Amino acid sequence: MLQMRALTDSAVLSVLGERVKQERLNQNITQKKLCSLAGLSLIVIQRLEGGRGCSLLNFLKILRSLGKLDQIDLLLPEPGISPIDLARRDGMQRKEASGRRGCRKQRTK
Repeated sequence: MLQMRALTDSAVLSVLGERVKQERLNQNITQKKLCSLAGLSLIVIQRLEGGRGCSLLNFLKILRSLGKLDQIDLLLPEPGISPIDLARRDGMQRKEASGRRGCRKQRTK
């Protein structure tokens, strides 16, 4: 399995573009047909498959057109609530971050 975190952003775009291209070919769909299904211009499909990316909205349209939008759950599953947080808050769901944990401010000299 490919370790995405070891890749540069450009490399990740290339991998995603190649995966979209392979899925499109597996479904025997031309670029022209995909752009028609997704309501996008041909250049958007060509740029994505060429590793140059596209907007998130266009990416979602492409995934939907390929019947793969449900795969987003694998990419970013719903996080749920930490049992410890839930106990501390008397069952109340957290609405915003405190900003104290995980975001360290750099000291200035």
